[in-house]
Amino acid sequence: MEKDMEKVLQKAEVLIEALPYIQRFNRKIIVVKYGGSAMSNEELQKNVIKDVTLLKLVGFKPIIVHGGGKEISRWVGKVGKEAKFVNGLRVTDDETMEIAEMVLNKVNKSLVTMVQELGVKAVGISGKDGGLLQVEKKYADGQDIGYVGEITEVNPKVLYDLLEKDFLPIVAPIGLDKDFQTYNINADDAACAIAKAVKAEKLAFLTDIEGLYRDINDKSSFISRITTSEAEKLINSGIIGGGMLPKLNNCTSAIQNGVSRVHILDGRVPHCLLLEIFTKQGIGTAIISDDDTLARGIKRDQFCADND
Repeated sequence: MEKDMEKVLQKAEVLIEALPYIQRFNRKIIVVKYGGSAMSNEELQKNVIKDVTLLKLVGFKPIIVHGGGKEISRWVGKVGKEAKFVNGLRVTDDETMEIAEMVLNKVNKSLVTMVQELGVKAVGISGKDGGLLQVEKKYADGQDIGYVGEITEVNPKVLYDLLEKDFLPIVAPIGLDKDFQTYNINADDAACAIAKAVKAEKLAFLTDIEGLYRDINDKSSFISRITTSEAEKLINSGIIGGGMLPKLNNCTSAIQNGVSRVHILDGRVPHCLLLEIFTKQGIGTAIISDDDTLARGIKRDQFCADND
């Protein structure tokens, strides 16, 4: 009986700890970029959707921007083609573009269904709808990589309309150029551009790593909080490489363009989104502005101290 009471009290403490965060972010927009391994694992997928649905039900205004790269590659292989990448960008010819749009729309409606099963109204759109994402052709170091789009303009009206009507928007990263040609868009880029356009309170990237490390081979070098100027030092130091480099560039760009905080989270951890947003300690890396008042008085990571 005593142990049961302890469990009940622990649950109450968790709820009390979440209260100030719920109050602070009530009616604020949070953009969640969802992809990677968490998307390919059905159980993790359901946990992510439960997290976002809970955010909606406690007063947040979440927007999901999803990827689908692994699923696209699987379908490209099914038709006998080999997936090709240049600097992390998928080479997208006519046939691959057709496959990518088909797969992304399939993923999109699957996520809509999962949200609505939990009692929240959701609407799935792509960047083509309402002129949300306008693009131009993107090149990789001067190489033509086909129908890969660089976002030139975001028209968030369709998102505002959906949020106002109490829908949860779920966005597939596909856009149109000025000639109405369809382009595939990197999901990180799409999430960042949308977060900037709607001045989101938070932008959360669900990834396949725990967060940022000063040294990826040294787990003790984990960075739980970092300012934009410190992040730029990290970028310029050459320590960050691979797929994390453009992601961190997106993070700093988002902060510099009106997003209050950006979070890099391990999407493989069940309920990572709730743990990061509603607990004091958090579990991922938070990128904050240099003048973020909430950062004052918080012990910063060794990396930050080393670079003061």
